[in-house]
Amino acid sequence: MTTVIAGVSGAIGAALARRYLSSYPDRSLIGLCRRPETAPDDLKNHSGVRLMAWDAEDEQRLDVAEFKAALEASGPVHTVIYAAGLLHDDQLFPEKRLEDIDGRSMMRSYQVNCVGFALLIQRLAPALRGMHFKRIAAVSAKVGSISDNQLGGWYAYRASKAAMNMVVKNLSIELSRRYAPLACVSLHPGTTLSPLSQPFQQSLERLTVHEPEQTASNLFSVLESLDARDNGRFISWDGSDLPW
Repeated sequence: MTTVIAGVSGAIGAALARRYLSSYPDRSLIGLCRRPETAPDDLKNHSGVRLMAWDAEDEQRLDVAEFKAALEASGPVHTVIYAAGLLHDDQLFPEKRLEDIDGRSMMRSYQVNCVGFALLIQRLAPALRGMHFKRIAAVSAKVGSISDNQLGGWYAYRASKAAMNMVVKNLSIELSRRYAPLACVSLHPGTTLSPLSQPFQQSLERLTVHEPEQTASNLFSVLESLDARDNGRFISWDGSDLPW
């Protein structure tokens, strides 16, 4: 059995990888990230982990033949987690007002937070065949909820996560027809200490903030509790439903 984690070098992705490896030491893990050489040493040196170059902004980075061979060699896929995400970097920062919107930044957010997920599932869908139960999860965000939005701002991030949620909903319908039994869900990880949240320390003081290991444990518990009836849900880290 195989776990696939995209964004495995990030704080949440790496913590999830460690959680799955500790819970299922006999299962293989395929980790996708931009630069495998920068992944944590414990993952690079783990015999059960295969790291592969992949970039949500550049589909050509993934060696499709190698990815297919890795999936075939490692056994049936039981869990796919998309933990890649873009909120800010040296060229992009969350918008506070309409005047801050930049077209290129919005497109980059959409590419990483939504399109990359859709294309990854497209690539690995044939590996979802089989009568075993499959879990497909996109690490989304509560700020991607349209009906929960009371503050505005963060145009690119909010819109791209809302788009991701729609892709999850679409996939939950199509994949359940073609590759059942499965559950395809969006997950809100909760606020997590990571490079993504680091610039917002003042705001974090008013929130419940989790270490990456706690976030991974929370999400692992949610994922392990899923069955086919959960297909198409938007789920918070504590197992509760979030509004789309």
